[in-house]
Amino acid sequence: MITAPRVFWPSVILVTAFVAVTVFFTDAVSATVTALQDTVIGTFGWYYVLIVCAFVVFSIRMGLGRFGDIKLGPDDEEPEFRLSTWFSMLFAAGMGIGLVFWGVAEPLNHFASPKPGVEGTEQDVAQQALVQTFLHWGLHPWAIYVVVGLAIAYAIHRRKRPVSIRWALEPVLGKERVNGWAGDLIDVIAVVGTLFGVATSLGLGVLQIASGLDVLGVVSDPGNWTYIILIGAITALAIFSVTTGVKRGVKWLSQINMGLAALLMVIVLVMGPTLFIFREFVQSIGLYFQNLLQLSFDTTALEGADGAQWQGWWTTFYWGWWMSWAPFVGVFIARISRGRTVREFVAGVLLVPTAVTFLWLTVFGGSALYRELFGSGGGVAADGSVDTEAALFGLLGDLPGGTVLVAGGVVLIVLFFVTSSDSGSLVVDMLASGGSPETPVWSRVFWATAEGLVAVALLLAGGLGALQVGAILIALPFSVVMLVMCVATWKQLAEERHRQIRAQRRMEREELTEQVSQSLLEGDEFTEQVSQHLLEGDEFTEQVSQSLIEAEASPDGQVTSRDGDADAVKDKV
Repeated sequence: MITAPRVFWPSVILVTAFVAVTVFFTDAVSATVTALQDTVIGTFGWYYVLIVCAFVVFSIRMGLGRFGDIKLGPDDEEPEFRLSTWFSMLFAAGMGIGLVFWGVAEPLNHFASPKPGVEGTEQDVAQQALVQTFLHWGLHPWAIYVVVGLAIAYAIHRRKRPVSIRWALEPVLGKERVNGWAGDLIDVIAVVGTLFGVATSLGLGVLQIASGLDVLGVVSDPGNWTYIILIGAITALAIFSVTTGVKRGVKWLSQINMGLAALLMVIVLVMGPTLFIFREFVQSIGLYFQNLLQLSFDTTALEGADGAQWQGWWTTFYWGWWMSWAPFVGVFIARISRGRTVREFVAGVLLVPTAVTFLWLTVFGGSALYRELFGSGGGVAADGSVDTEAALFGLLGDLPGGTVLVAGGVVLIVLFFVTSSDSGSLVVDMLASGGSPETPVWSRVFWATAEGLVAVALLLAGGLGALQVGAILIALPFSVVMLVMCVATWKQLAEERHRQIRAQRRMEREELTEQVSQSLLEGDEFTEQVSQHLLEGDEFTEQVSQSLIEAEASPDGQVTSRDGDADAVKDKV
């Protein structure tokens, strides 16, 4: 049974139509999408740069501000997943596979073809290449995920709304619009964007896996049939994982991924230029933060056509790519963040993955750059090109036990892609089912299969590049949704904080009232004690008077003694 047909069927129709048109009219679609790409990048590139910087500021403000102690769930609830498991799942879903794919390739590409305006010695260019890679994989992409994930997490865990993009906008759009066509449109955009993003990554990953198998000698000159078989195998594993749910398959795969990735990184760190890596890690972090503002707002405006082209291939592409992935990653990390405070959420999603990412890029990208500067080279061809798919395996193959490391790299890529695929399928399924976290098994299988079929169709049609651009184009309308999310999140958290302050002040007033009442009660007891003392004093005075009377009535020989006693009593009184 389809629980949200107004989201499910439009999404299916759009995806099917896009794939069909791409397969049968590849050249026309490629030309159209290229024209749209030039228009979007040429017209809105500055806009992408500006809003992503705004998302970074917004995320930091949420974590450090007065909203930080608000819990994403009931006040007395503990986090659903322990810290290590939570980190593993959000990192594997959010960026793990991208780092495996680009960790070596991107620094080498920036080194071989520097950003327009970057000049200096080879060492200067290499250093700038790594810092530029830090920019694309550091605070900015994770801030995009914070914006979407925090808005959805508050809606579903604090306000008990369904797991859906639309409900994060309820404070701005209102409940009626959220339940109407506007909410349906938002969820359809999220479904299509997520499906395209995961399918594109699946296609890119298959190209890299095939390259690794070629290096190992398992396949020779891999072609379409190799890609189809690999996509089918990864999709089958993803289907098995997604049917077990987030608390079993996705959780276990994420933990295995992170363990294997950490092991591979340690091996490269130890067998590679260890001292150089540590020095470069510290130095690159310093340069990153030193130049963060300038790099964040750099649109290569004075570099002419070359600058615009470079921006389109790299920074603008990345910002659009991350925003197109934001529905998937945002929903997923919101789903697994129940019981965290806003401050924990921001720190966990923004700071910790950024630190791990910088270490990963320095270990792999730094080792590749060291090999070009001080070693045998091999990452950059004689014509200045970089084999992006094979760059990682070229680095691993040159280390001791290279064949084993290449095999381990292939396994790691497969597992990361399975995790991305099953996580994406789970999110798409929830969005297409009206936000229900417990969806039928058949629908999970359907969307996991759809991702594989989209990737196969576009690989066969040569339309993978067009799909990448499609993800950037989808990011344009979704960026508007994200801006509304920022307003909605601020509004909700401000209202929540005001409620907390009012409740705290009410408690303080009640405590003060109780203290005053207690003081008054104690005052009444004191008054009673004083009255009792006065009464006892009156009785004592009466006793003294009686003694004086008796003394006056005594024989003369005792008068003096009695008078002395009376005088002593008077003095005592």
